[in-house]
Amino acid sequence: MLTTDSRMERVNDEGSAGGPAPAEAGPQEAGPQEPGRGRRWRRIAGRACTAAAFLFVLSALVAPAEFTALTPAAFARIPVEALAGVAVILAVPARARRYVAGAAGAALGLLLVLKVMDIGFGAVMFRPFDLVLDWPLLGPAVEFVEKSSGRTGAIGVLVLVVALAAAVAVLMSLSVLRLSRAAVRHRVAAVRATAALTAVWVLCAVLGVQVGDGLPVASRSTAVLAYDHTAQVRSSLRDGEEFARAAAVDAFRDTPPDTLLAGLRGKDVVLAFVESYGRSALEHPEYAAQIGGVLDAGTRRLDEAGFSSQSGWLTSPTTGGGSWLAHATLLSGLWVDNEQRYRTLVNSDRFTLNHAFQRAGSRTVALMPAITRTWPEGGFFGYDKVYDSRNVGYRGPRFAFATMPDQYTLSVLQRNELAGDDRAPVMAEAALVSSHAPWAAIPRQVPWDQVGDGSVFQGMGAGDDAPWPPPDEIRGEYRKSVEYTLNTLISYMETYGDDDTVLVFLGDHQPSPVLAGEGASRDVPVTVVAKDDAVLEKISGWGWQDGLKPAKNGPVWPMHAFRDRFLTAFGG
Repeated sequence: MLTTDSRMERVNDEGSAGGPAPAEAGPQEAGPQEPGRGRRWRRIAGRACTAAAFLFVLSALVAPAEFTALTPAAFARIPVEALAGVAVILAVPARARRYVAGAAGAALGLLLVLKVMDIGFGAVMFRPFDLVLDWPLLGPAVEFVEKSSGRTGAIGVLVLVVALAAAVAVLMSLSVLRLSRAAVRHRVAAVRATAALTAVWVLCAVLGVQVGDGLPVASRSTAVLAYDHTAQVRSSLRDGEEFARAAAVDAFRDTPPDTLLAGLRGKDVVLAFVESYGRSALEHPEYAAQIGGVLDAGTRRLDEAGFSSQSGWLTSPTTGGGSWLAHATLLSGLWVDNEQRYRTLVNSDRFTLNHAFQRAGSRTVALMPAITRTWPEGGFFGYDKVYDSRNVGYRGPRFAFATMPDQYTLSVLQRNELAGDDRAPVMAEAALVSSHAPWAAIPRQVPWDQVGDGSVFQGMGAGDDAPWPPPDEIRGEYRKSVEYTLNTLISYMETYGDDDTVLVFLGDHQPSPVLAGEGASRDVPVTVVAKDDAVLEKISGWGWQDGLKPAKNGPVWPMHAFRDRFLTAFGG
């Protein structure tokens, strides 16, 4: 039986129903043949779209959630989710098929977005994205982009990210719909292919066949991703209750003032967090020799100036970012590893290390050069005074993310709080940010008596929108920034330290895996420096290494344990 199209083609081939075609049809001959050529191009385009949809869906199903595993071999695998999906599509009634395929595609699109989030968080923070607890981190991420690339760049990135996420979900849904229609049209071939691939999948799973860096050919990565994040959601929803139980226990809340920190009575204690200063800075082959050399030379310099030091390790609750979580953990004695815990903490009456110094008679101050607006959390921590980027009188250039050099931050502390004798002892927390990403500009030290209002640093900065260093230079620039901050701290103690000065400095967290290396721990160095031997005698039982560089196999404590150990060591 001839279809309408085939009858038309026959008429076109023979000319007209009344007889053969005229000998000279001229240009009109091409016109009737266009529909056939158009159909061929449509078939080619349709097959290309189907192939693209297949590759898009396959990539979403088998792509690993770790950046380093994203190799071509990772995509040469058989996803069990696809085999199950084809079986379901062929089994459901025709009326429901479109809805099932569309919903499955949208869900797969959202899982792909989640997988990309996991890759990003893994590359920066050594862990997957938390669907419950990590949304508040997107605000600081946008602020970081704004500080390093300008407001326009931050808005552009935000709009692009939202648009891409929506586009992925829509395109994935359309792709699955197209593949489902193709499977139904070629039902017999689809059943045979699915059965054969299922047998191959089972065989590869039993034999443990792998490709690339140990990835199984029998893939189930998307199902595992969905399961893991579902379990993570349940755990995260219970996290608030667990944190509340931990916060309810505090052995130092009611300690009398005369016994709190008696071993530091009359001392000025400076607690300095060094941005992105982690174990990798001392052990990674690209940093160890230079940064280790700075610490060894610093130990000798301080020894010549009459100071002694001891160093150990703490495990930070965060990596690659989230410095405020580390600050809160060390000061509160609670493990604060997500934004929900941080918000709960700063809205509580937890007794912090700052409160302990305050109760013991010290004036408490904070130096927060990265704070550029009102910071209500300062009241919770127990500061008598907060110095931020708006009230320190800085007149120098900005160094990408860092609003001012660390040397200027410490000079403000010295001029405004530690100069003079007729004053109360001071406990100061300083957040040193010269080693913060993007490492686009690194200050140079100047003589301390020339720091002034920071104008001396003109010509060293790079502005708000300074570009990141090239990939082949970024590790070297990171290393130089850490060296700068460590040398600044050493020089500060040489210049201003005395018998009543105690410096505690530590890293807030490891840098991102790009800098720290894959599989790096969360450990950060911590050091106590003092001229009074009685201070270091108090911590002699901690097992720390003499000098500014901790022993590789030295003791490691979780960061939240520091508050209680410190208060115990220096208590009455």
